Amino acid sequence: MSPDQPNNPLHGVTLAQIVTRLEEYYGWQQLALRVNINCFKSDPSLKSSLKFLRRTPWARAEVEKLYIDTFH
Repeated sequence: MSPDQPNNPLHGVTLAQIVTRLEEYYGWQQLALRVNINCFKSDPSLKSSLKFLRRTPWARAEVEKLYIDTFH
């Protein structure tokens, strides 16, 4: 078991939850303006976004930062 991480705002939040919540809050078009990646611009979907973000650490870091800035 992993120890509690009270100072980590992403603890217990999956990447799918992050992308879903951001998409519900901003919509794909506004999300693409805030994080400049093609998976949010061209035919966006949760599945394609997760596939790209799991393989691209810099993009995932930007999405996680936007999530923290928006909801915390």
